[in-house]
Amino acid sequence: MLRLCYLSDIGRVRTVNEDRAVVKEDLNGWSLAIVADGMGGHQAGDIASQMAVELIQVGIQFLDAGVSSEERQRQLKSAIEVANEKVFEFASQREHYHGMGTTVVAALASPDRAVIAHIGDSRAYRIGGGQIEQLTEDHSLVNELVKNGQISREEASHHPRRNVLTRALGTEPTIEVDVQEVSWQKGDLLLLCSDGLCGLVDDERILEAASGTEVLEEKARRLIKEALDAGGDDNVTVVLVANDGAGPEISNDGEAR
Repeated sequence: MLRLCYLSDIGRVRTVNEDRAVVKEDLNGWSLAIVADGMGGHQAGDIASQMAVELIQVGIQFLDAGVSSEERQRQLKSAIEVANEKVFEFASQREHYHGMGTTVVAALASPDRAVIAHIGDSRAYRIGGGQIEQLTEDHSLVNELVKNGQISREEASHHPRRNVLTRALGTEPTIEVDVQEVSWQKGDLLLLCSDGLCGLVDDERILEAASGTEVLEEKARRLIKEALDAGGDDNVTVVLVANDGAGPEISNDGEAR
């Protein structure tokens, strides 16, 4: 069985929390987790992220447990694509919301498999056996510069344009969503997060904060604290999905305290 928890914090600088997250258990044997990090002025970012998580939930709610791996990936990808169409249409019809959008990272997880889909720079990690593995690749300008050898990873972490995305949900009529299915096992942890965490806290500190035997919510609180202690200059949101054989446990009050 899987346990799920999410927490979000406005951070130390922002006046609005444009992050949204949701966890949903028991979709015919699968659990759904989503993190969305909105962007845009006039409160548009929080509208985009809220619409995205709601629309993706609707698009995946009738998941059939018996479908193939390819069909699971197709269904999650399709739900994100439909959400993109609706967010783009909403923004196009309202002058103050033109250009609004959001990142999305979503996971459909069972005790042995997880489908991961994303667009933007919110990330998914797999943590287990004392190791952390980034499962997603940022759709960002600095990541393109790193891949092309123009800047180093260290330079990317403080590059003046590190927040510029090359892909986002809602900013264009169609999008390209990266989707994969990965294996995981008892004792592993999936972490989904906005860049308010991974943009400030390196992988080793994330691994340390997410390790241990504490209850899942305590690990989430430690991750939030790491981001705040590192400056907290952005909203920070984390979702944890634990594969530990325990009974269902969902903590979704949604706000770090």
